[in-house]
Amino acid sequence: MNNTINTLLSHRSIRSFTEQIIDTHLLDTILDCGLAASSSSFIQCVSVVRVSTAENRTKLAEYAGGQSYVESCAEFLIFCADYNRHQHIHPEAQLGFTEQTLIGSIDAALMAQNCLTAAESLGLGGVYIGGLRNNPQKVTELLALPKHVIPLFGLCLGYPSQNPEKKPRLPKSIVVHQEQYTPLNMDELAQYDAHIQDYYATRTDNKKAVSWSAQITQTLSKEARPFMHDFLQNQGFNTK
Repeated sequence: MNNTINTLLSHRSIRSFTEQIIDTHLLDTILDCGLAASSSSFIQCVSVVRVSTAENRTKLAEYAGGQSYVESCAEFLIFCADYNRHQHIHPEAQLGFTEQTLIGSIDAALMAQNCLTAAESLGLGGVYIGGLRNNPQKVTELLALPKHVIPLFGLCLGYPSQNPEKKPRLPKSIVVHQEQYTPLNMDELAQYDAHIQDYYATRTDNKKAVSWSAQITQTLSKEARPFMHDFLQNQGFNTK
């Protein structure tokens, strides 16, 4: 083991932060680590919007479904897929392809994960905010995002004021396949469900009695932001 591996294996989502600010030099280092992430075909189609004003933080917390830690974290970064600057470079750029949406989303996730890992290695914590996609048009207007730019998710960063338990992940035997995709082993899933139920029942905060399968059943039994299709097309994405 080394420090990098220990940092990755120790990851927990942090939703409660102290009032301590993040030094400008540290934030620059975190962002530099994000910029060092891989980029498909070196397209570099990601932009990050740093939101600092209390008024805008309050609005974003509301847009994200009332997630108060958007307001209380030391830094709030919004990761966007961005082809606007590419069109400035090449006005006849062929944009709107679904593959470009995938590239932008993947590159943004890689950059954000680099940022969070770097932050955690420095003693900070964070949590991703996908809830911004509850109101993508309002977020777009607040950030003055032009066409060919879409907000994908936010990242809260700060010094932790909580020490939550690690949430157990699916075992490798279910996730990792050899050569070909293998059917789900229901016995292994049942063991994981029991593990998750025990985790939820015994953790310090937000105890509940539910298995992972039950949680997934609930999540996938309702619509998943169907308005995103029209929003993406209005911003020039997924038109082809």
